[in-house]
Amino acid sequence: MTETTTRTLGAYVHIPFCASRCGYCDFNTYTAPELERDGTTVSPATYAERVIHEIQLTKTAMSTEVRTIDTVFFGGGTPTMLSAADLVRILSALREHFGLRVGAEVTTEANPDSVTREYLAELHAGGFTRISFGHQSSSTKVLHILERTHTPGRTWDAVRWAREVGFEHVSVDLIYGTPGETEDDLRATLDDVTRADVDHVSAYSLIVENGTRLAAQVKRGEVAQPSDDVAASRYVVIDEHLTAHGFTWYEVSNWATPGGECRHNIGYWHNDDWLGIGPGAHAHMRGTRSWNVKHPAAWAAHIDTGNLAIADSETLGPADIAHEDIMLRLRLREGLNLGLLSVKGIGQALLAVNEGLLVESEFAQGQAVLTDKGRLLADGLVARLWD
Repeated sequence: MTETTTRTLGAYVHIPFCASRCGYCDFNTYTAPELERDGTTVSPATYAERVIHEIQLTKTAMSTEVRTIDTVFFGGGTPTMLSAADLVRILSALREHFGLRVGAEVTTEANPDSVTREYLAELHAGGFTRISFGHQSSSTKVLHILERTHTPGRTWDAVRWAREVGFEHVSVDLIYGTPGETEDDLRATLDDVTRADVDHVSAYSLIVENGTRLAAQVKRGEVAQPSDDVAASRYVVIDEHLTAHGFTWYEVSNWATPGGECRHNIGYWHNDDWLGIGPGAHAHMRGTRSWNVKHPAAWAAHIDTGNLAIADSETLGPADIAHEDIMLRLRLREGLNLGLLSVKGIGQALLAVNEGLLVESEFAQGQAVLTDKGRLLADGLVARLWD
């Protein structure tokens, strides 16, 4: 069996549209006035046809390397700004040109106020198995700072509808450490989450990204700079609360009940292969990374002329791959095989055990596994292990 056939294949489909841009967001997303360039206009109404064309072009370019897809993830932006019928059509094109493995995981992200029960029913009937709602917080003041458009209660309506129409897995995303958020605000959010019928939670500390409206507000002194110390304490609250309600961390920022883990994201952390479809999407095939041009209109101009919209690519050498494996696998609960480390790296890992950052019993079995304390310092520990 060849290396290609032993690696799982995912497909990431980028949907770049947003009704409005959240102040903290620096993702490759666009509102309606930003979607025209050099005479080419992209809109939700015309987007699916171009994505399907790109899927066809990708299959042709891969030639003999085409193989069955294990997981699909529609991200954005707001994928559910497309009609449910268009999302299903895109999924059908992937099935037609690549094939979907039996039991394939098919996920879409969604804003709670962008879906209805009928919309979700159409998605599920079309083959979607998992949905991830961007809840962020149950505090209206926090949602206001983040410039989110949904009300807190809308998320739980959407979760209920998703379960009623048959979605196997339902996830919510949270943001913590927002200026003005109190610990009571966070605990109220977590109470809502654990009362809801969700089996997966992603929680991310708010990061002020350059070029965003939030960064400008912080610079002007209108909003306080998020505190690393507060974020660390909030993380502990999240972990303790979710653990007490049957969730287990399986990646530093992700918790799930048994069987609720996101298989697509695990593929990223294992450095498996994935297709990248849509503007700005990244792909990975056997150590070679490529990425599409970012602006939707520029991407569309390539697709309309029958060409892939690849902006550039790079082939990682053994040292680069080893570095990525350390960076990604250490974040997982399963941990990192010590065989991936240099002699100096193993020495640093032993020091980390003594500092309480790695689990001693796992180290004795040849694995570097983060302790609770180690999860708070994971990024710095990666740098040490790669030294």
